[in-house]
Amino acid sequence: MMGSNLLFAANASANLKTAIEPHDPEPRHGLNYTNPATVWDEAFPLGNGLMGALVWGEGHPFKISLDRTDLWDLRPVPEYHSPEYRFETMRAWHQQGRHKDLVRLYEDPYNRPAPTKIPAGRIALHFPQGTSFERASLSLSNALAEVRFNDESQIQVFVHAREPIGFIRVNRSDPRNRGSALSVSEMVRAQLEPPPFGGRVNEAASGGITAGDLAQLGYPAPLVTSGSDWQAYTQTGAEGFAFAVFLGWRECNGQWIAVWSIATNREDPNPLRLARQRVERALRRGFDSSFAMHADWWRHYWRASSVTVPNPVIERQWFLEQYKFGAASRRGSPPITLQGPWTADNGQLPPWKGDYHHDLNTQLSYWPCYSGNHLEEGLSYLDWLWNTREACREWTRQFFELPGLNVPMTADLNNRQIGGWRQYTHSATTAAWLAQHFYLHWKYSADRRFLRTRAYPYLREACVFLEAISTNRDSAGKRTLPLSASPEINDNRPEAWFENLTNYDLALMRWLFGAATEMADVLNHGDDARRWRAVLSELPEFSRAPDGALLVAKHYPLKESHRHFSHLMALHPLGLIDWQQGPDAQQTIQASLADLDRLGTDWWCGYSFAWLGNLAARAYDGSKAARALETFASAFTLRNSFHCNGDQSGKGLSKFTYRPFTLEGNFAMAAGLQEMLLQSHRGYIEVFPAIPVTWTNAMFTTLRAEGAFLISAVRRNGKVQQVTIKSEKGGLCRLRSPFSGKILSLPLRRGQTITLMADPPRN
Repeated sequence: MMGSNLLFAANASANLKTAIEPHDPEPRHGLNYTNPATVWDEAFPLGNGLMGALVWGEGHPFKISLDRTDLWDLRPVPEYHSPEYRFETMRAWHQQGRHKDLVRLYEDPYNRPAPTKIPAGRIALHFPQGTSFERASLSLSNALAEVRFNDESQIQVFVHAREPIGFIRVNRSDPRNRGSALSVSEMVRAQLEPPPFGGRVNEAASGGITAGDLAQLGYPAPLVTSGSDWQAYTQTGAEGFAFAVFLGWRECNGQWIAVWSIATNREDPNPLRLARQRVERALRRGFDSSFAMHADWWRHYWRASSVTVPNPVIERQWFLEQYKFGAASRRGSPPITLQGPWTADNGQLPPWKGDYHHDLNTQLSYWPCYSGNHLEEGLSYLDWLWNTREACREWTRQFFELPGLNVPMTADLNNRQIGGWRQYTHSATTAAWLAQHFYLHWKYSADRRFLRTRAYPYLREACVFLEAISTNRDSAGKRTLPLSASPEINDNRPEAWFENLTNYDLALMRWLFGAATEMADVLNHGDDARRWRAVLSELPEFSRAPDGALLVAKHYPLKESHRHFSHLMALHPLGLIDWQQGPDAQQTIQASLADLDRLGTDWWCGYSFAWLGNLAARAYDGSKAARALETFASAFTLRNSFHCNGDQSGKGLSKFTYRPFTLEGNFAMAAGLQEMLLQSHRGYIEVFPAIPVTWTNAMFTTLRAEGAFLISAVRRNGKVQQVTIKSEKGGLCRLRSPFSGKILSLPLRRGQTITLMADPPRN
């Protein structure tokens, strides 16, 4: 076995081997408009994890909405520092029926404007009368937005992939216009517009999905400054926070070039000076040089993985999701919130205050980074969870009065509790779900140092807390929780706390103690392994219906169509009940999915269909998975691909028909397709495990499997032709052969690549 490449090809010659290389998204995968976007949530999204922009408008004006992901109003919630803010008080009030007090203390604070994510304003570009929109495009391959007008003038916009700056270039490409009396700089009038923090408060707009007008925050008017070739403003917020936006421009070789930057006083006491320095440096460097650096980052990003499937709707949506993920999540920047770097530009606070929701939203947003081979971008999330541990420890000590680590379910930039429905915002198992992402990074990276220094320590602290809070025993002598819920069953009604341990809480507890035991064994922490194994043995079994379907809790089936599949956590994402475990598990999976079918989709959001795609893929039902993902893409996204929660198709797929934009459904969709193409959570790798039989031709390149194996595969005419495996770390690769069905054990060295091929056709 010589060299780093080995060809397994029974009765085949080496020249049959096909190179499987990642491919960039094509123009058909991007966004192409012949009608302008006239609302912010249909805009072209640009971003680099820290800064974001939305490009929209018809030219009168043309708009670029500005955002930066660490712009937050971080005012503390006074109620959460009061003597009555304790878990035991919450429990006692629930038992006493003091539900109005519970709402007052835990839920009403969320209806105030702050804390909240805040926007950064917009750039408005005005053009001469008679200039009209003709077409626009967003290229996914290089993250460049382009707009053309009827006079052949052109706008190009990008947010630099590596630096906190954005570029605008206006070209006059029609030679007939070059003799015009107007220079290109005279054709463009730029206006930097601060958000309307100082506007009139519209009380009627308060409450509901949005928290109301930005003016409710009560900020002073911004300090606006300008010169002949620049405009800027500095905005003072709450708690001493301030940020500045600087826009500078110049004319060069018949082109109008502008650069903007946003800086905060958390990075420099004089944010305006810092933003100006960045802009002036970028203008000296120029558009073309800066764009070359930017495009190089995206070129490298698209080398990570690619897919080719015969369903054009699903394939295009996957590329759009991968693009948005690269634009929204970068290591060194805050992780993805509900809207990521694309905060609403409508004079109001963003839907649900643009916060961190940890009962589904942040978790689903990072599902695709593992098998999608974007671990580096996924570390934005894990770094933040790690760096905010002390705030979470403090909350755990203060509220629960227990050791270890739990995490608030709705959180601000510093992962501090900001309130909302009490049963979920103060759940005992939130940290357990977040901990799964540390586990997944370890499994997919095979990084033993990460396991030792981050993954296991995080899980261990979560275990300490759940061990301490689960000392109560049920009638069978098994551990239970003092209060148990299942997001978001029964909304915030008193009955949202169940008399028995819910399958949601139980699944997270069983998973956490099992995963911690596995990690402790690998690290030779024998005492810890015995401790967690003992706790696991004291947990009850899952509550099931007579037909095997998972219940919400004992004696409580899912009674109606519901958006959140919290009772099915054991199936996916936790994988505690898996198809390969045999007939009993298969019966539970089939009955649980049949339950969803029976109850229907009346009260599903878009993310429900994306999650169903993942569930169906784990059940090896490719047809159901494909239908769910196509439904998501065609009915629950706006034309710029943003997940808008409600059904936009008019076909009655859901009774939710509203359009608040959140990102978790987008990224869960990408993860669903990846589950159809590659699975490795069972201890071995399967290629094309859950695709429809009609997908006779399909391909994927360098999707990542557990064990740090990069897998590429080709399927033609209904049969797998080739599988290529590259080992990043070395180790035993176990693969279910797509040719024989047997489990192959392939010992690989670090960096080694092997290819397995089907027999060639015989004459």
